[in-house]
Amino acid sequence: MNRPKRRTGLLLVIIGATLWGLGGTVSQKLFQQYSVDVNWLVAIRLLIAGLLLLTVQYLLKDRAQIIGVWKKRRTALPLIIFGLLGMLAVQYTYMASIHHGNAAVATLLQYLAPVMIIFYLLLRRQMILTRKDILTVSLALGGCFFLLTNGSISQLAVPPLAIIWGVLSGVALAFYTLYAVPLLKQFDSLVIVGWAMFIGGVALSTIHPPWQMGEGSLTLEGYIYLGFVILFGTMIAFWFYIESLQSLLPKETSLLGSLEPLAAVLATVFWLQEPFGLFQWIGTACIIGMIFILALGKESSSKGNARTNKIPLRQVNEWQKRRLSTNHFPSYLVSAF
Repeated sequence: MNRPKRRTGLLLVIIGATLWGLGGTVSQKLFQQYSVDVNWLVAIRLLIAGLLLLTVQYLLKDRAQIIGVWKKRRTALPLIIFGLLGMLAVQYTYMASIHHGNAAVATLLQYLAPVMIIFYLLLRRQMILTRKDILTVSLALGGCFFLLTNGSISQLAVPPLAIIWGVLSGVALAFYTLYAVPLLKQFDSLVIVGWAMFIGGVALSTIHPPWQMGEGSLTLEGYIYLGFVILFGTMIAFWFYIESLQSLLPKETSLLGSLEPLAAVLATVFWLQEPFGLFQWIGTACIIGMIFILALGKESSSKGNARTNKIPLRQVNEWQKRRLSTNHFPSYLVSAF
């Protein structure tokens, strides 16, 4: 592979994943300092970022796909469902978790999605439980325990509402990851994610119009933070992450994508001065370790499936590739804000 192109790919995925993590932390700043309404922030973020991604598709890629996805009911209806139950659900639950807690915990709870996917595939008997799966689930559950309790069973170190929204965010991301697969086989990810964001933004706008901010008010600094969340923490983060796949292996992008929760934790602790106990750091290490194991296990899992005639586990191991923070871009999709 061309070495300069590979270096560019590494730079893009590092920037993209870091921006995803920082986007959540800057959103927390908007909630805490400016009392920004969650509904308003999610609506305006999805609307603008979705339109920007579709603009990138129009200018740089196959523009015919932007309209083409709507020409057949078998793609148009799933796209609407994905926009509402996938994209909007992921974005809203993630932001609500940040609003009631902090960006570090919200991001780490969202990263429980691959474990939820494992349980889902096990229940449907579409995969066989391996030792690596057991290790992955153990790290996720142990990490979650330490993260939320800081080692004390008698009390939670995180507000209950933040935990509820964070777990729901992981569930939404699991659905988001699996449901998008057929659409991504037919259309560019920029088209699917761009439209999904716009659909979700339009739907939420019926509840909270984007031109009505609510009780909160923004200064010039506040608008800079808002611009960062929309432009860098959402649109550019996803775009760079997807572009990195042109010159890197999916496993490499998944590994470097773990910079997202690390960036969120470090920014929350050192920039926003959020307290983080020793056991919470241990929990963070467990969850990030789980992400590395999933990414490193991609190739061996695929080979194992070839022997067992089960559905490929790349749906689990490439979950982050389909995330967009999403965070995310998400990874995907990623990925996935």
